[in-house]
Amino acid sequence: MRVVVSVGGSVLAPNLRADRVREYAACLTALVDAGHEVAAVVGGGGVAREYIGTAREVGANEGQLDQLGIEVTRLNARLLLAALDDRANPTPFEAYEPASAALSRGELVVMGGIVPGQTTDAVGAMLAEYAEADLLVYATSVPGVFDADPNAEADATRYEELSATDLVSLIAAGESLGSAGSSAPIDLLAAKLLQRSGTRTYVLDGSDPDRVREAVETGEFEGTEIRPDGSA
Repeated sequence: MRVVVSVGGSVLAPNLRADRVREYAACLTALVDAGHEVAAVVGGGGVAREYIGTAREVGANEGQLDQLGIEVTRLNARLLLAALDDRANPTPFEAYEPASAALSRGELVVMGGIVPGQTTDAVGAMLAEYAEADLLVYATSVPGVFDADPNAEADATRYEELSATDLVSLIAAGESLGSAGSSAPIDLLAAKLLQRSGTRTYVLDGSDPDRVREAVETGEFEGTEIRPDGSA
């Protein structure tokens, strides 16, 4: 199976914990060793938001803030690559075509951000579409997609499954667009790409990398499944 795993920066390296980075490297290599074709897209997380917040205060514009965020995602990607040693390309891929080609050759692919205006949520969705992945897994800091912020509202309800169109409607109703550093589980552009591509997608709590591995290998996980429109 061809799989893209989109890992939030705060999930991969909370407080720059080396053990979590090593655990994710072990998870990805275990999936490759099990016969899967695997790509990981790494986000910027809290570190990126801190840089963006400071840069905004000193007068950087949104394009400059996006570029700063991209650099942090690539730094996080290099951190994962360091833990993967010689199992992956030594530098993060910066374009979809070479990443997709490497994936088709059975190489373990690692990417960060690509262009301003596009989060790593969208990079993961776009890479999954470009490479015709069988599955996209969003390893986030929350266990799925909720009808409200679960960190702010105790009675927030998690969706067990959503159609891609329903996901777009849900995010569009609640997301404030045009600001770098958004912390939503999945952003609107990513949701629209999932709607277009019909990629089977899981959203789950990625704080334990074994949850990602189990979701890929068994299809069982606690979170939200994003179904292609029209599927049962």
